[in-house]
Amino acid sequence: MFNLTFNLSHLAMFRLTALRSNMFRLFSFDLAKEQLKKARADKAKLTKPANSIGHVHLVGSGPGDAELLTLKAYRLLQTADVVMYDWLVSPEIVNMIPKNVEKVFVGKKCGRHSMTQDEICQLLSERALAGQDVVRLKGGDPSIFGRAAEEIEHLQQHNIDFAIVPGVTAASGCAAWSGIPLTHRDCAHSVRFITAHFKSDEIAADWKNYAESNDTLVFYMGLNKVKHIADNLISYGKTATTPMAIVDQGTTNNQKTYISNLADIEQVLNSENIIGPALIVVGDVINYQAQVNIDLLHAKSTHAAA
Repeated sequence: MFNLTFNLSHLAMFRLTALRSNMFRLFSFDLAKEQLKKARADKAKLTKPANSIGHVHLVGSGPGDAELLTLKAYRLLQTADVVMYDWLVSPEIVNMIPKNVEKVFVGKKCGRHSMTQDEICQLLSERALAGQDVVRLKGGDPSIFGRAAEEIEHLQQHNIDFAIVPGVTAASGCAAWSGIPLTHRDCAHSVRFITAHFKSDEIAADWKNYAESNDTLVFYMGLNKVKHIADNLISYGKTATTPMAIVDQGTTNNQKTYISNLADIEQVLNSENIIGPALIVVGDVINYQAQVNIDLLHAKSTHAAA
């Protein structure tokens, strides 16, 4: 009897130890995979021929919320030699870049440029021609008002391979967080993305076309030109009571949405502390705004404590 009890107790202990080992392997599996990827990337960097040319990924970081970063973008951040990032990239995403990856801030903001666009292009080619794998990290989607075309042209002139990784653009993110649909069967069958920051006076907005259209109008980089936008739309025939919204710091914990109309939007600007970056939405879709439960978008643990 003693031997039987002894053997059963040892068998139970053996099974418990095996269970714990399996649980440890289960929970550490993802971490192990990530470490293996990094190790392979480090090995590739060490064994790269001295005269080889690197490449460039133009990557969209999304509108602000770090969880809107794509898996592909995250992977590329882990394996890059250097990440050149913009002002609109959130600090949470910058913190995802490993410590062994060089970070270079190349942000441009109205009136404040850390580098000119020509200098950014030059730095991209210099690093790639030196054999580095470069991630050019941009806010939103790199192909929507991100000046990706200029950087691509420069890379092509230097025969540098590149790829583009899309991101969630600000219009999509701000619409989702604010509850404003970008289209609606009853009033807007299409949406226009419009920059409020023009290259020159010769390339200006087609205000008559915008005013006569029933499209939802979404203006990027327009916080300093809200009144200018409203006044021009009214001047060219848009009804003064057409709804207008300003979404400030979209998809972040500090997001605020201000609803008014073209005639009265200036009162909002004068009474509210709008920090930016901000997105401007014009159109009847604003009348269909729904109350979004933002708490449902916050990260929560799906496992109850034991």
